Amino acid sequence: MTQTAAGGIETLRAAMTGLVLVPGDEGYHDARRVWNAGIDRHPAVIARCRSTQDVVAAITLARERGLEISVRGGAHNAAGTAVADDGLMLDLSELREVTVDPEARRVRVGGGALLSDMDAATQAHGLAVPAGLIGHTGVGGLTLGGGMGWLTRRFGLSIDSLVAAEVVVADGRVLRAAQGEHPDLYWALRGGGGNFGVVTSFEFRLHEVDPMVQFGLFFWPLDQGGEALRLAREVIADMSLGINAVVGALNAPPAPFVPEQHHLRAGYVLLLTGFGADDEHGQFVQRIRETLPPLFDMVTPMPYVELQKMLDEGNAWGFHCYEKCTYIENLSDEVIEVVTEQVPLKKSPMSLVLFYRLDGAYSRAGDNDTAFSGGRSPRFSAFVVGFAPNADLLDADRGWVRAFWDALRPHAVGGGDGYINGMVDYGEDRLRSAYGAAKYDRLARIKGEYDPENIFHLNANIKPA
Repeated sequence: MTQTAAGGIETLRAAMTGLVLVPGDEGYHDARRVWNAGIDRHPAVIARCRSTQDVVAAITLARERGLEISVRGGAHNAAGTAVADDGLMLDLSELREVTVDPEARRVRVGGGALLSDMDAATQAHGLAVPAGLIGHTGVGGLTLGGGMGWLTRRFGLSIDSLVAAEVVVADGRVLRAAQGEHPDLYWALRGGGGNFGVVTSFEFRLHEVDPMVQFGLFFWPLDQGGEALRLAREVIADMSLGINAVVGALNAPPAPFVPEQHHLRAGYVLLLTGFGADDEHGQFVQRIRETLPPLFDMVTPMPYVELQKMLDEGNAWGFHCYEKCTYIENLSDEVIEVVTEQVPLKKSPMSLVLFYRLDGAYSRAGDNDTAFSGGRSPRFSAFVVGFAPNADLLDADRGWVRAFWDALRPHAVGGGDGYINGMVDYGEDRLRSAYGAAKYDRLARIKGEYDPENIFHLNANIKPA
């Protein structure tokens, strides 16, 4: 612990209702851990906040003592921005309360809640917020970057359903950002990341989502990759908004539904989910099986809350991760050629590539309605993810991720730098490319108003104008 922090620890403990941990305290090492095992940093202070006033007290101490501030929500960010050496970690993990008003179709979600917390509470009323695909992702980090997943085609990004946020800004003020209150801050929070303050609660508009969905997983071997991707392209082109698909390349899990001889086999996958479109989903299942019989498949009704946790085990805590992201307009023959050339070159059986389909409600919002780092024309978001049980194996696939991303860039939409929630290599040039010059400059002006000293810079940082 630095001498700078030491003098204020007891003052902070007296001001907070939550725990304050420093090196040597019981629980410190567990508290500093984040999802990506490749991140091993030691903050000087961990402030485990239980209220908005705890957040204010921690920010005040950090500013007085000259400590860097990192913000931990779900700690799922691959770049590990939730923790910094010798800084103050604002730990929001106890701010997990979720309050649903089913009549008003609104939900208030604590800044440290996980998607699984939000999904469980809202689905008890047959409602949902469009969010990501992994249950142990934090609502905060996901939302501030945009938030895309199974419901994006029907209801848009998470930010498209965000109606208000409670934010502690750099000078310690607690503000409500909404359409008629601090509208520039409200605009910036919807896609501008953690640059503008610490969001202690989010208020979302809720949507009707049947608690049961129709799910299909179809898997083909590497030598059928081109055919599988072309079939996926055709299926996606014909989907109504009641269906969504994720296309990818990965190794088959050692799961009960996978024949044992195919456990960990590399190949291509199409995940197809129907939301109240049972007949259409069944027709697609038949079409897929008849057109290109998969090596194996699983087709079954599934609770929505289980769909939202289906990828949790494969993306569990304790592994090493490096990823890059870009947008492509479609699965053209040229893109398919890149994918089928690159996929067999990975070394770790855990590494993968996924393509999320973005259209429908995603495209109903205007490009400049929010600060989201991407245009709203129909497209795919491509995630190339190196994932490994140890650092050596990840090192082998870090180059694979970069080469794959470089090969996709000639086919990219926009600047090619993609969705900020899929970035780990931050830099002003890349952020400007991702947002576009006009949007980036507007964000920088708003940053200059709410955080002129760039207190909140451990993120996809936008420097204040």
